[in-house]
Amino acid sequence: NFERLFKLPTFWRVLRNTLVISVGKLVLVMVASVVFALLLNECRHIKYKRIIQTTVYLPHFLSWVILAVMFSNIFSFTGIVSQIVQLFGGEATMFMISNDWFRKILIGGEVWKEFGYGAIVYVAAITSIDPTLYEAAGIDGAGRWKQLIHVTLPGIAPTIVIMLIMRMGQLLGTGYEKTILLYNEATYETADVIASYIYRVGILERNWSYSTAIGLFNSVINLALLIVTNKISKRVSETSLW
Repeated sequence: NFERLFKLPTFWRVLRNTLVISVGKLVLVMVASVVFALLLNECRHIKYKRIIQTTVYLPHFLSWVILAVMFSNIFSFTGIVSQIVQLFGGEATMFMISNDWFRKILIGGEVWKEFGYGAIVYVAAITSIDPTLYEAAGIDGAGRWKQLIHVTLPGIAPTIVIMLIMRMGQLLGTGYEKTILLYNEATYETADVIASYIYRVGILERNWSYSTAIGLFNSVINLALLIVTNKISKRVSETSLW
């Protein structure tokens, strides 16, 4: 089974897609979450702050089944995106069956859905920073921007590192739900990931042993990434899970 796995061109295409989509989501979701947490911390109006928090947290609790229907309608040939493109002189496009657009839509949807909820950890980390550090920085002449750079970011850096290590342990574990709900045969070239490949081979084709080999390979690589990232972090920043 492992020999078959490494000899099939399909597997290397699936692995490439998984890495591209997973790395894209990892980087963009983390960056968006950190930036949002920093911006939210600068908001001094409590009422507006709570409204913003609630608004951006809500997408996390929406099922991917609901989102798949939304995206299918929004990015359809007659959807609102195609209508806007036509309004500016472009041509309507079937975005959901386009290999050029599928990854962008999937990653963008993941960022929109998760960045608000992911910011909770960083908001909590910011609140734990000693307020006297900001007072000392203000006395030394540091404005809001310099306080953010020299106090807030260093204060949440250990949390960012820990979250990065934990996400690296799930790098190849791209959720199959969103992929299976959104992709189709026309987008296999760029949309098919390890999880969806296991689903097709194991569940639909009932090839249990081969799909188990793929799953084991996936788990071993995730474990290796977790261990390596943790060791690098421990040497560079002295922050690690163990």
